[in-house]
Amino acid sequence: MMKTVDINSDIGESFGSWIIGDDVDNELMTIISSANIATGFHAGDPNIMRKTVESARKNGVAIGAHPGFNDLQGFGRRHLSIPMDELVNDIIYQLGALREFARLYSLSLQHIKPHGALYMHLARDETAAQCFVAALHQLDAGLYLYCMAGSAVWQAAQRLEHPVVTEFYADREYDDQGFIVFTRSTGRLSVQAITEKVLMACLEGKVKTVTGNTIPIRFDSICIHSDTPGALEIISSVKMALINAGINVCSPGMV
Repeated sequence: MMKTVDINSDIGESFGSWIIGDDVDNELMTIISSANIATGFHAGDPNIMRKTVESARKNGVAIGAHPGFNDLQGFGRRHLSIPMDELVNDIIYQLGALREFARLYSLSLQHIKPHGALYMHLARDETAAQCFVAALHQLDAGLYLYCMAGSAVWQAAQRLEHPVVTEFYADREYDDQGFIVFTRSTGRLSVQAITEKVLMACLEGKVKTVTGNTIPIRFDSICIHSDTPGALEIISSVKMALINAGINVCSPGMV
């Protein structure tokens, strides 16, 4: 049984006048412990980034950069073939943008978490993962990297002794190898089913896969996407269930 766990969510993913998800960022900030803030390439813009950082400070939520492929139209959930050095430069650019907004509010970044198709690309491509983690380690050797345990980017971080926070995806399915099943859209999910799934993972260290098997799972943080329909209700239910089970919800930096 886990004693503490982080709840993270992708925040600030609207763009200009376009609203992504249920427009519940302000409410989510009162529940989550870590926020992955969109950095302008797949979603977000300078005005939303600053507003989101300000909200995180107000609510005591740890913040991290959420860089993605340069793909606003596809919301960063389409894979783009980009030369590796250009891809790493894109990530550094986005990280730097959020870091400056954080500095305006005397905040430090807790972590970085790639978004969508970029997350999956770095989870599978060993060369790209090594190049990315090497650059990240040079920039900030203490910045947490949110990733899946056992993935290529996790392995690259282990080799460089870069700190990681491993994730459990409450609103995604798992395959028998322990990896999430990538999807570009999610319908409305059962709040009760997700809550029970999270409790099973935290209390028993297990998760059911898409084939009906049960596999072991280890993680430090629970991710629930803000654009999942009903995200606010889901995260509220999950947090309350965790507290009732005697599990403290806090960011990795507070443990």
